[in-house]
Amino acid sequence: MPQIPLHYVDLRTFCYATEDEKRVEEALRTFLPEEFELERVESEGHYGDRILVLSARAENADDVRHVLSRLADLEEFDGLIAELDQRVTENTELYLTLDKQAAFNGESRLGDGITFRAKVEAYPAKKEAAVENAQEVLERLEDEDVD
Repeated sequence: MPQIPLHYVDLRTFCYATEDEKRVEEALRTFLPEEFELERVESEGHYGDRILVLSARAENADDVRHVLSRLADLEEFDGLIAELDQRVTENTELYLTLDKQAAFNGESRLGDGITFRAKVEAYPAKKEAAVENAQEVLERLEDEDVD
């Protein structure tokens, strides 16, 4: 098994017309390495208001490690490990939602605003194997030994 059993990590957030785009970008960058490229897609809300979708995909091991290291600061980290069975899908994806306002303040907290999705390596590609691998990486993360 590879050192970090994740194929990639996706982060995504929305910037609504009432929000400052630079602040929303700064919140998302709390979890990303410096100078990481963001994808920007403009969309339109139900009433014609502009919605900007900001997203990033970390695929190389160093970038994935960086994103994971920011998760280690989660206040609810112990509870996160206990909830893995509900947070890992049948498609071996780990989902979290992170607090956008806390991220803007440089903090990591579960909440609303930023979607975290990680594709967990699992052979065979079954939920049970993915939960085990996600638990292993999070426990190593808790011990601050992700490499």
